[in-house]
Amino acid sequence: MNLVFRVATACAFAALPCLPAHAADSYPTKPIRLIVPFPPGGAPDTFSREIGQQLSRDLKWTIIVDNKPGAGGNLGADAGAKATPDGYTLVFGQTSNLAINPSLYKKLPYDPTKDLTPIALIASAPLAIVANNNSPYKNLSDVIAAAKAKPGTVTFGTPGNGTVAHLAMELLQKQAGVTLQHIPYKGASQALTDVLSGQVEIYIGSVPTVMGQIKTGKLRGIAVTSAKRSAQLPNTPTVAEAGVKQFEADTWFGLLAPAGTPAPIVAKLNAELNRALQAPAVRSKIEAEGGQVLGGTPEAFASLLQKDLARWRVVVRDSGATID
Repeated sequence: MNLVFRVATACAFAALPCLPAHAADSYPTKPIRLIVPFPPGGAPDTFSREIGQQLSRDLKWTIIVDNKPGAGGNLGADAGAKATPDGYTLVFGQTSNLAINPSLYKKLPYDPTKDLTPIALIASAPLAIVANNNSPYKNLSDVIAAAKAKPGTVTFGTPGNGTVAHLAMELLQKQAGVTLQHIPYKGASQALTDVLSGQVEIYIGSVPTVMGQIKTGKLRGIAVTSAKRSAQLPNTPTVAEAGVKQFEADTWFGLLAPAGTPAPIVAKLNAELNRALQAPAVRSKIEAEGGQVLGGTPEAFASLLQKDLARWRVVVRDSGATID
């Protein structure tokens, strides 16, 4: 059974008794735990806390953000998947732990299409490819030309093996017909230091991690991975504009509940989340992190997840990336 159909017929397969539509009227009657499978300070944590504060302002709901990092987001996602499906435990998901990890990890303790119910997408965000401002690479065409002339010699740093950034570059190499040398780091900090010192030629990571260095002239924006230019980096072309046609590799973020959460509660959460995403404070916070507000239906989220599971499965397989 595909995920879209399961979302639409949640009551028929729910572990809890199906609730009548009016039963969600009194929900919630106690605090809601929102599991964020990543450390404090990053975009998932920032988005979750801003949305929680907006729901508190608008509805007097109490949202308790519970950071549960580890194993590339798997620990928190697994905790959310195994929670009681009553609407009082939600989980923050993104491309990495929902669409990539099922192919990247040999054993995953949860199945995002069976154990979680999509509520709504929150935002999408591009990645930025940058070079030292003194680098001979003025644009992506220069990088591709150098890689074609000497395959495997142009180095690129990422925040880690199997990250969205790493796999986006694997996809770029495939579509551009080039081979680069991957230098994985444990996070962005040391990678950026090495790009600034010339130890690594280019870096790919989130827009906020590179935006300040681009504005001060220390880094040069080579390209962004979204279909449209980033509002935060309007002078940096997209990969497609740079010549790799139809390339797109955003990362997205969304809210989910354990499978079996009653459909009326999912519907109420979806409606209130979409409303919160229209609040100026929430939109400005998401945009400051390089994101674009999305929202939408559970079915749209489910459809995107299915599409990206298939897409990234091929990229992971072709790259040979794996994590035990």
